[in-house]
Amino acid sequence: MIQISDTAQTHFRKLIEREGVPGMGVRVSAVDAGTPRADARLEFAEPADLLGDEWAVDCDGFTLYVASDSVGWLDGAEIDIVTGNAGGQQLTIKAPRIKGEAPGDAASLVERVHWVVENEVNPQLASHGGKVAVQEVSADGVVLLRFGGGCQGCGMADVTLKQGIEKTLMGRVPGITAVRDATDHDSGQAPYMPRGNVA
Repeated sequence: MIQISDTAQTHFRKLIEREGVPGMGVRVSAVDAGTPRADARLEFAEPADLLGDEWAVDCDGFTLYVASDSVGWLDGAEIDIVTGNAGGQQLTIKAPRIKGEAPGDAASLVERVHWVVENEVNPQLASHGGKVAVQEVSADGVVLLRFGGGCQGCGMADVTLKQGIEKTLMGRVPGITAVRDATDHDSGQAPYMPRGNVA
């Protein structure tokens, strides 16, 4: 189920011992599970904080409690302490199922396009304050997208579409024949790079 490294167990045990609260453990839960915003939350939990339906994982000197509604999303998760290049240590949680699983080959073209846009394309565009929404997926595999945020009115939107989004969609979703922009770029409020600034 959940793997917690010896290093992470030692880290948590020391923190719990410092608190000095009898029966204190660590509770892990999935937040916004099944969405691109999904994340794992770790928190210390006293016995009174527990709901009673958590799954318990015995660790060295404490118990890791998994929220019952998060068990499926956190299956296969790994909790560890890693050392960075500068020598500092950081707690990491890898939960491969927390954002959901890509639709299989039996899923519709529309479902597969939406999944790739929400889970692969939009997280990349978010670094520039942008996003795209699927307006339409035609029967012949043409995807119409609407840019928003910093991408609406951006002078690099055409490049982003052709060299980024279209390549991603066509590479990940068999059956896509073209990706087109259906955005009114003139009404963009805060483009990442205004159209007149692109040489």
